[in-house]
Amino acid sequence: QVQLVESGGGLVQAGGSLRLSCAASGRTSTTYFIGWFRQAPGKEREFVALINWSGTISSYADSVKGRFTISRDNAKNTVYLQMNSLKPDDTALYYCTASRAASVFPVVAGKNDYWGQGTQVTVSS
Repeated sequence: QVQLVESGGGLVQAGGSLRLSCAASGRTSTTYFIGWFRQAPGKEREFVALINWSGTISSYADSVKGRFTISRDNAKNTVYLQMNSLKPDDTALYYCTASRAASVFPVVAGKNDYWGQGTQVTVSS
């Protein structure tokens, strides 16, 4: 089992920045990808970004490219999501997720093995 705990959410004005953290524990060596999804009220959960633990593969949703950066610290088993130039449309509950799959496709589709409880990000206009 793998446990994921998110932190770093909060309220920020449009144009501001936040950095989310996801601390992974347990059998993290069984996972290949780790990433972020988000879900806004009344909307479906959507893919935001992913990275593999070696840092050689990363992917972003078109809506966040150029504004968000995903990174990882293997020594701390922690993944970060640096969010810059935030917009009100970025308001959502952000979830950390981890997958044992070695392909990005199921990860982007949300077919992941482990999920955190989420951290709220609210961007005011």
